[in-house]
Amino acid sequence: MEQQIAQDTTPIFQRIKDYLLGEIAAGRWKEGDVVPSEQALVRQFGVSRMTVNRAVRELTAEQVLTRRQGSGTYVAPQKYQATLVEIKSIADEIRARGHAHRSSLHLLEKGRASELLALQFALAPGQPLFHSVIVHFENEVPIQVEDRWVNPACAPDYLAQDFSAITPNEHLTQAAPLQNASYSIEALPAPREIANMLAVGPRQCCLVLKRQTRALGQVASVVTMWHPGQLYQFTGKVG
Repeated sequence: MEQQIAQDTTPIFQRIKDYLLGEIAAGRWKEGDVVPSEQALVRQFGVSRMTVNRAVRELTAEQVLTRRQGSGTYVAPQKYQATLVEIKSIADEIRARGHAHRSSLHLLEKGRASELLALQFALAPGQPLFHSVIVHFENEVPIQVEDRWVNPACAPDYLAQDFSAITPNEHLTQAAPLQNASYSIEALPAPREIANMLAVGPRQCCLVLKRQTRALGQVASVVTMWHPGQLYQFTGKVG
């Protein structure tokens, strides 16, 4: 084990974090379960107590683990954090308006992280990622192009999903419960390919939501969602 760690360019504390996250993602440790003690991890990985402590401390700060004084370290409850743009399935939004939703899958593939995506996912360039492009319709009118990249460590079965029956958001919510998210909204002219999928004129202004979500202590998804400007608005409430 010690020799394998030394040969890996990944920092040792990160390898320990990845191991703990992998056990949680695989369902071997569930919410409320106690995880191995720091001393047990020291023996398992053949590293210093300081290295193990950093891994556990960071996962605690990321709300993946929780420490109880005199009791041990446990898998923390996975909670949603409120944002001005609520994270929910577009299919649910459309049905809530009493309208019909359907989707059209344009791309579903295994890709590699570009330098920009690697930076967004905190991965090395060239690492595998899953990629999907889906058009969502409301009463047969295209209202969103969803261009999504997914971390396979968070959703290993992503490519096997039937996205005519389930949205990526619904699958990711089940596979990797959301911890937090960051997003931006801006108005941009539609590239030709996006304009064609939304059935709008080339370079027509679109509302573009870019969102990064985190789950299990790592970036789970980076998505860009294009909406025809004349048909879409974002709303929310504070307080």
